[in-house]
Amino acid sequence: MKIVFMGTPDFAVPCLSALAEDGNEIAGVFTQPDKPKGRGYTLTPPPVKIKALEYGLTVYQPATLKDGEAEKLLAEISPDMIVVVAYGKILPKEIIDLPKYGCVNIHASLLPLYRGAAPIQQSVLDGCAITGVTAQCMDIGIDTGDILMKSETEIGENETADELHDRLSVMGAKLIVDVVHAAENGTLKREKQDESKATHVGKLTKEMSVINFQNTARHIHNQVRGLNSWPSASAVLNGKRIKIHRTLVVNGKGEPGQVLSLNPFVVACGEGALEIVELQPEGKKKMAASAFVNGLHVFSANELRFS
Repeated sequence: MKIVFMGTPDFAVPCLSALAEDGNEIAGVFTQPDKPKGRGYTLTPPPVKIKALEYGLTVYQPATLKDGEAEKLLAEISPDMIVVVAYGKILPKEIIDLPKYGCVNIHASLLPLYRGAAPIQQSVLDGCAITGVTAQCMDIGIDTGDILMKSETEIGENETADELHDRLSVMGAKLIVDVVHAAENGTLKREKQDESKATHVGKLTKEMSVINFQNTARHIHNQVRGLNSWPSASAVLNGKRIKIHRTLVVNGKGEPGQVLSLNPFVVACGEGALEIVELQPEGKKKMAASAFVNGLHVFSANELRFS
């Protein structure tokens, strides 16, 4: 099939690779413009561009899709399908209506649940047991188009959003290949989304980071998992802020924020307790909690308290 691929971050790369290696004609790859990164503000290409160039594909990086130029270009290319995976730009209706098989989007949730910007992180924050990926036929709404196919997976009790992200990206790659095959075979079916079940999620913010130890251990554990690796959950220990990257829910009871033991490093919550497994003091690298505690030179857990 003749496909134009639109995507930008790491999540989209497995989909591009799967389509290319499945023997499809990738007639063009649209991705966001290169952006300055790092302390030196070095102009850096997005992951999809890097992968596309490895395959020798033609890359387009328009600053906008609203001026009609992208539409003209796509009309000339005349793809059978446009595949969109975390592209980061809203497609005008004129582009959505161009391809024979439409614009197919891979979304990292089981639509109509978790439409919007951060479905992976929010599903972990909410403590969901199951999530997945959905292939949907795009329309002018945000993740509102007809469902084509879904693939489900369980979320591990201690799985982080980053780990889930990587698994879902691979699932999305398999799903988009299945969609293309079904379209070619004439067996692709469309199902309207149930609007009564729709939920929406916004972007992550740094304000979500602050841990309140009055909350339950399970709630905080989900917060730590869901915000890994950005913006990361954080708390203040004896006046110094630290990021908390990995935790385990354990038995324990005490005043919320009180450190109950040093080895393992356990803190009391509003209900239950958390073992902190990995953390990052301000201005330092990630480290095991045991290494952090060894460097504190304290003799009793009672000397430490989170606020």
